[in-house]
Amino acid sequence: MPVSELRLESLTHGDIRLRFAVQGSGPLVIMCHGFPGLWQSWSQQLAPIADAGFTALALDMRGYGGSSQPFDVADYRLDNICEDLIALLEHFGQGSAIFIGTDFGAAVLWHLCRAHPKRVRAMIVLSVPFDFDYYGYMGQGKQLPPPTQRFEAIAQHRFLHAHYFQTPGIAEASIDPQPREFLTRLFWALSANGSLVECMNRSQPGMDYIDVLEPAPQRFPWYWFSKTLMDDFEESFQRTGFRGALNWYRACDLSWELNGKYIGQPIHQPCLFIAGKQDPVITMSGEAALDPMKKTLKDLRGLELIDQAGHFVQMEQADKVNGYILQFLNRLND
Repeated sequence: MPVSELRLESLTHGDIRLRFAVQGSGPLVIMCHGFPGLWQSWSQQLAPIADAGFTALALDMRGYGGSSQPFDVADYRLDNICEDLIALLEHFGQGSAIFIGTDFGAAVLWHLCRAHPKRVRAMIVLSVPFDFDYYGYMGQGKQLPPPTQRFEAIAQHRFLHAHYFQTPGIAEASIDPQPREFLTRLFWALSANGSLVECMNRSQPGMDYIDVLEPAPQRFPWYWFSKTLMDDFEESFQRTGFRGALNWYRACDLSWELNGKYIGQPIHQPCLFIAGKQDPVITMSGEAALDPMKKTLKDLRGLELIDQAGHFVQMEQADKVNGYILQFLNRLND
């Protein structure tokens, strides 16, 4: 089978169906997107990884696209998401794989490598440093309250999307009828040229997220986001709505509790971290966000901050990200 051929496949484990795109042959590399993503979030990574001699797999995560969208929030705990990834390994007859994750996909990998260390040969994490996510402890052990309590405190003074997303139905009523406008505003706001921080600073408690975000000043295509790709995103979220995707936020306290048992546990798998210099996660949290990762990861092989890239660094600066990924993959056996 030519390495350039991309296939859309699926598997079922228990009550969960998983859809994924797969290309190439060789050691398995599994890519996990975040919010709001689809397997197409990795469309610029699939062929280069496959051409380098790997089986490149990009997944519609649980709650998204062609994968199942359970109704209950508890179904989106990290342990359940990890079971999806283990099901993929078993489907391909593999005991472990190399994983790449961004945003919530990064949070899944930070949990997977500690809860199921033998399943992770190596990992590449984008955008969200270790222990600095909705499921983390921000390097402070159990001194912090659960995430939703922190969200509520912030939301007393300004809009906070993580708080806004907590109550089922509120966000869905606003964004389900207009997915293209919401997605366009959000992708732009989180890009290197976006203004998410300014939008948040000008916001008021009680606003709808789509009203917090400014309209994108440029129509498609953008140099990193084609009109066809946005058409795919729009069609997918028109069909599914956003409830499954938003349930990842609503499961944050449940997953935070799960992570508590691993406080202080080192991470030994080889790891590469990549983020955009203009990613709001990086600009708002500062250099301190990287300290827990440097301390906990015992085989951190690179920490790359790429200029002219925001939160979706693998899309905005695909060539540079792919170069770092392939260099890491090719040197795994060194």
